[in-house]
Formats: sequence, structure tokens, C-alpha cells
Amino acid sequence: MTLYTTESTIISDITPEWAARDTPGTDRAWRLSWLPDRRLTREQATAGMELDELLSDPDRVHDRMQLARIDDCADRLGLLRDHAIILLAKRIAARMQTEAVAAQPRIDRHRVIDLPYAHHR
Repeated sequence: MTLYTTESTIISDITPEWAARDTPGTDRAWRLSWLPDRRLTREQATAGMELDELLSDPDRVHDRMQLARIDDCADRLGLLRDHAIILLAKRIAARMQTEAVAAQPRIDRHRVIDLPYAHHR
């Protein structure tokens, strides 16, 4: 689990979520891809990315130390752990839905196909 940070972005090596700074200006804030309506500090954005990474490791769901870190990160965002889990799960579901729609074959409704042995009237 590694976060890669620049002056204007934070990304992860295990999750598609990201954090980025607002457009240039004097009142620039950070935004999380999974919490887009909140203006955050850099520390909060980092906590949000760390939270996403921690919740992305299902092998450690019963690890008390990890749960304490999860709760700390969620608290820095003003969230409860369960609320963060629900928000991230909704992002995963939306991403899966988008990928499923994109993977469906496109039907050309303008092209007429005559099936073999079809009876025409």
C-alpha cells in the first residue's frame, strides 16, 4: 500500500480513487473522488486516501490496529467507519455498472439481418 503525492494530486497503487486540488486560486482545497462534495485540507485528503487503502485490504478486517487506523482516518474526515464503507462501496458499484454497460455489445438497429430459414410474408 503506497500513496503517491504531488503538489496537486494523491493516488494509490491499489485503489482507483484519488484526491486532487481544486482549480488554481487563493482558496484552493482538496477533493476526494469518493467524497467530491467536501472541501478538504491536504491532511484530510491524505487521510481519505489512506482510509480507502485500509478498507481495500479484506485480509485484515479483524485486525484491531487496522480498525483503529480506519476509525482515526474516518474521524479526520468527520465520518464514521460504516459511512465511509458505504460511500466507497457505492463507488465500486457505480464503477462496476459503468464497466458492464461499456462491455455490452452495441446493436446496430439500422442494419437488417435476414435470418436463415426465416419466412417472409
